[in-house]
Amino acid sequence: MKAISQDRPGGPDVLHVIETARPTPGPTEILVRVEAAGVNPTDWKTRSRGFFYHDETPPFTLGFDVSGVVEAVGPGVTLFTEGDEVIGMPRFPRPAGGYAEFVTGPARHFTRRPAGLDPVAGAALPLAGLTARQALVDTAGLRSGQRVLIHAAAGGVGHLAVQIAKARGAHVIGTASEAKHDLLRRLGADELVDYRTQDFADVVEDVDVVLDTLGGDVTERSLRTLRTGGTLVSIIPPAGFDRSLLPTRDGVRVTWLLVEPDPCGLADLAALVADGRLRVVVDRTFPLSSAAEAHRYGEAGRTTGKIVLEVST
Repeated sequence: MKAISQDRPGGPDVLHVIETARPTPGPTEILVRVEAAGVNPTDWKTRSRGFFYHDETPPFTLGFDVSGVVEAVGPGVTLFTEGDEVIGMPRFPRPAGGYAEFVTGPARHFTRRPAGLDPVAGAALPLAGLTARQALVDTAGLRSGQRVLIHAAAGGVGHLAVQIAKARGAHVIGTASEAKHDLLRRLGADELVDYRTQDFADVVEDVDVVLDTLGGDVTERSLRTLRTGGTLVSIIPPAGFDRSLLPTRDGVRVTWLLVEPDPCGLADLAALVADGRLRVVVDRTFPLSSAAEAHRYGEAGRTTGKIVLEVST
């Protein structure tokens, strides 16, 4: 099969196409013929500095989001059979090898792709969608009627978070450049702040939940917007994953989240898609062989929604 590999850490140019053996599913695993693979910021961070735990050395294949068709099932698998269309985020944050024509992973790291979600949009959903859901629902416990502030609301995580929050009955406030406001209103945002012309901390107040997708001084300033008893969830890890380095404010909870495979959460996201309450926005697609170009595009930081590699159809 074809896959994207790298022999050393570095810039996008280290990514290249190789021919390698097709993997075989082990017990409780499935083999998926990949139709499309999502591209995420964690991909180019891993490309340049290695995996989270630094126990994987090059050569390796990036990619965690996959959408495709079950080609084979390993011993003990009962959830899927050959021919099922699936989406998933297998093994994260450990290597999954999604930038390839075939990938294996634990069966319970996947769910069926809902009708109406094409392979490209399917590949864009798992990592960003689970990040948003685990932050807002599982960690912050967002409820109907609460006010939530979502940073980079038009980004990969942000645009899905807007819709997840709206589906739960929240009042949604987002930060984004003015050019992206029309899209975000269509996705359900109630209030929008153009970060280029306004300091959100001066105009947003009394929020119950902040989803911080940016880190740095945005985290610090976001504390000013929270009401007593509110929660800030960051998806940007503090240095050394040391929770004690997060900023604090009396009367509010501040934490950070690393997304993890979650079949129940993924099934809930698929149900929202099937119900028409969650739309996946794909900014641009690239062929598998152009993974380096996809990384360059993503690292420019102007993406609306997600970037996807088209692998096979």
